[in-house]
Amino acid sequence: MLAERIMQGDVRATARLIRRIDDGERDVFTELAKLYRHAGKAHVIGFTGSPGVGKSTLVDRVVAKYREDGKTVGILAVDPTSPFTGGAILGDRIRMQRHFLDDGVFIRSMATRGKFGGLTRSTADAIVVLDAMGKDAIIVETVGVGQDEVEIVHNAHTTVLVTVPGMGDDIQAIKAGLMEIGDIFVVNKADREGAGKTIRELKMMLQMSLERYQAGGWFPPVLESVAAEDRGVDELYRAIVDHRAHLEAHNRDKLISVERHRAANQLLDLLKENLMDTALERLGGTDTVNDLVNEIVARRTDPYAASQELVKRLLGGPLR
Repeated sequence: MLAERIMQGDVRATARLIRRIDDGERDVFTELAKLYRHAGKAHVIGFTGSPGVGKSTLVDRVVAKYREDGKTVGILAVDPTSPFTGGAILGDRIRMQRHFLDDGVFIRSMATRGKFGGLTRSTADAIVVLDAMGKDAIIVETVGVGQDEVEIVHNAHTTVLVTVPGMGDDIQAIKAGLMEIGDIFVVNKADREGAGKTIRELKMMLQMSLERYQAGGWFPPVLESVAAEDRGVDELYRAIVDHRAHLEAHNRDKLISVERHRAANQLLDLLKENLMDTALERLGGTDTVNDLVNEIVARRTDPYAASQELVKRLLGGPLR
């Protein structure tokens, strides 16, 4: 069984199960159920921010720090979906190449498959797998789509929000909602002009929420880095470790909250999938839906009436 091999640290078994999860295979649930009881120990860290801010390079450098401390790491890099294959456009083969031969690091790219929020539903399942595998830290790098990245806060214990100087839109996006999800802020590529201004703006915006942060006992640091030159990475790594220690000692409510949100999202997503599969089976499969789609396209009916008709067939009465 794959579950037993994964709990023994088998890399091939882990890669095989995560691939099947990402492909949406339904028979993985038996394996996941076995692994779930052995998960819940890893520190899950989310790296988010707009494309081009250097998230992958920062992750690469932070992973090196974990390995120097003798910690094992799992990396889930969520990438855009290929319109041709349905897989991740950027494969893990071109990411973090120096870690490929390291048995203490597991890297996997996952496709968004059209899911908004910066993550894919299968990300939560993959976190369970890597956690049960025994990884000390699991780093989730989001796809990078601006304001939609807030979903990471429900999956990570520590969220690192990365920006760079000279991206005014980035600061506007942060003002519009991303600001609230960051536990650590990093201005990467800080050797660029305008780094000081970006740092000041972030600190000023954080001060405006001082009361909320004081209630949680953690005030997010604003760090600067040049990841390509390994500058500022030690400080970032220390901040991540310190935040985990803070949660363990002073804010276990957040740890529990993350687990509750992740469990709720998984449960509801699985419920929707199971209900949809059951509904299609009882309605006669996709042919029934396709017939109605053809009717809608021909303007002989509309989506609203058609959906009511499907519900009526399923429940024996109209939707209330």
